[in-house]
Amino acid sequence: MNGRTTAGTNLDTVRRHNLSAVLGMVHREGPLARSALTQATGLNRSTIGALVAELAELGLVREREPETSNRVGRPSPVVAADGRVVALAVNPEVDAVTVGVVGLDAHVHRRVRYPTGHVPTAAEAAAIAAAVIDGLRPELAAASRVVGVGVAVPGLVREEDGVVRLAPHLEWAEEPFAAELAAATGYPVAAANDASLGANAERLFGAGQGAADLVYVNGGASGIGAGVIVGGRPLTGISGYAGELGHTLVNSVGVRCHCGAIGCLETEVSQRALLRVLGLASADPDELSRSLGSAVAAGDPAVLAEVDRQLGFLATALRNATNVFDPDRIVLGGFLGALHELAPETLPALVASQALAASAETLTIARAALGSDILLIGAAELAFTPLLASPSAP
Repeated sequence: MNGRTTAGTNLDTVRRHNLSAVLGMVHREGPLARSALTQATGLNRSTIGALVAELAELGLVREREPETSNRVGRPSPVVAADGRVVALAVNPEVDAVTVGVVGLDAHVHRRVRYPTGHVPTAAEAAAIAAAVIDGLRPELAAASRVVGVGVAVPGLVREEDGVVRLAPHLEWAEEPFAAELAAATGYPVAAANDASLGANAERLFGAGQGAADLVYVNGGASGIGAGVIVGGRPLTGISGYAGELGHTLVNSVGVRCHCGAIGCLETEVSQRALLRVLGLASADPDELSRSLGSAVAAGDPAVLAEVDRQLGFLATALRNATNVFDPDRIVLGGFLGALHELAPETLPALVASQALAASAETLTIARAALGSDILLIGAAELAFTPLLASPSAP
């Protein structure tokens, strides 16, 4: 009797593992033929068929007939993650709270940016996010499932409970933001650092695909953060606070940072300085990118000088990241991606001239491919994690 129980338990464990593997593949890679799933997993066709059928019954995948093909034999059905399964994503910033609805197929269905006009408190940001989500409920009614909320915070977040230990630009300290938002919305909420989530999003769906060692650096209204992927796994540090590249030293005779140090990267490279030379009070990432491109194309001397100055200091920080982490790719998001796009040959040349030759020789620097959706996709991935790990869990 005990032997049979153990065998049944083991088989169930294997089945749950295989369900997770198949769902994860179509979530990360997009629609795949059953034959491709068979080849990638090493499982036989009948097992894949049973797994796909169970995932379809759970409402997590959909099957369709493939496009016409010249191949001999019966074409293999295509399996896709069901985009009607959604997660909510929240990104509080110093000037706005953004809420998104993201499908299990990694498609952003809706993006709502609510300008605040001031730096919101944690309670205000939670209330704004909850109100926006409440306004989206008619839209969410069309979803087959809402798995929960992921939050991308520009600061240090304790992984275990979503407490924001410190978000200096937001002036938050020891704020139980995840718990407050869960109480306000009724959904489970998980929170993490925005740059770490951006790194994961780009690794899975963007410019970091295929890179096992990646540094993602994000620039936003709340400063600069970084996420590091080492050997295909996020580098979090003992408490989840790793990646504070915004506080690496780039100017020993610079100004004092809010962290107390002199010459941090985010004191020299900032969105605020770019907005100032552009004559803008605020702008979302897409608007800022367009404005910078227009000013540079027109030869605006103040903008050209500021862009050149910021690229120089950014190169110093990226040299440090290259020497320390030896990545094969650095991906730049937010306004940093816009800076790089203005002169795509400048940063690689500056970094190559300063970094250790052996580390820089295979390095590529790219703008984030997910654009202004990156943090929403990253935050949603946080909310999808329990589902992807255990698709058949109630």
